[in-house]
Amino acid sequence: GSFATLQFLTSNLHGPTLVDVVGGLGSLIALTAFLRFWQPAETWRFPDAGEEVAEDRGPALSRGQIAYAWFPWAVLSVMVFLWGLPSFKTFLNGGPPERPNALAGVSKLSFEVPYLHRLVYRAPPVGEAAPGADRATKPEAAVYDFNWLSATGTGIFLAAVISAFWLRIAPGEFVRQFGETLWKMRIALFTIACMLALAFTTKYSGSDATLGLAFTRTGWFYPFFAPLLGWLGVALTGSDTSSNALFGSLQRITAEQLKLNPVLIVGSNSTGGVMGKMIDAQSIVVAAVATEQNGQEGMILRFVFLHSVVLACLVGVVTLLQAYVVPWMIPV
Repeated sequence: GSFATLQFLTSNLHGPTLVDVVGGLGSLIALTAFLRFWQPAETWRFPDAGEEVAEDRGPALSRGQIAYAWFPWAVLSVMVFLWGLPSFKTFLNGGPPERPNALAGVSKLSFEVPYLHRLVYRAPPVGEAAPGADRATKPEAAVYDFNWLSATGTGIFLAAVISAFWLRIAPGEFVRQFGETLWKMRIALFTIACMLALAFTTKYSGSDATLGLAFTRTGWFYPFFAPLLGWLGVALTGSDTSSNALFGSLQRITAEQLKLNPVLIVGSNSTGGVMGKMIDAQSIVVAAVATEQNGQEGMILRFVFLHSVVLACLVGVVTLLQAYVVPWMIPV
């Protein structure tokens, strides 16, 4: 309840950048406060786990030590919050066009993609065309924006540097750890880059429009299927980000053709994708390792599969209600 409430308030009052961070931190604080007033009568354990005597863990940590350990997370939250503010992001990008600052032309570099920029036209009904024309009036822009300073990753990197100073980590050790992290993430980074490349290829080839128009045949029932598409994307790719990149444009086109709220339909792609997280291969492997059930991935998949499908269908029902019964819940 605390996690969902804070997610709702953050997304509506601030934006999408800190939704999970605030929700996670808030729920941790709420759980800690709750356990000060209530303790479970019985401790649950796995059937094959016997009673273990608690080890002597030394003296309790002081509040100062706890605050010292939490400081990096506080810095991370502040940096992500700042980088998520539209006004701050505009400042980092060089300011508004009418009042540029010293960062203009330095912090954000734009490159037109050769052999693609303004060479692709949308055809009706996807693109807006003049009466009697067979294609949109304006061609599609293909511009790569290298906003190295305003990118959220820059704020996260600066938070890491500040945390390294706070924790008294030597510069050499920091560089070594950073290099090891990049090496460990090399497959994930390459995969995300490939998924984004596929998403752009889908957009500029017109595949998103073709599939989006095909899905309009589901008619008024499409809001139920929209989360299932996101669910399928995450189940296959293991990433909500990849699913959104692949199907986001498709969902928007279908929503516009059916006169539905694009915010609702595109958002349901992400919401449905969350329900696919429990059956994607990476999550199952992590769950098996974390619970010391190596080799039991198949059993875990069989156990959670029905739960995943039912929850995805429930999200579909909620989306259907938000589309036709309570549309006021979604901003226009």
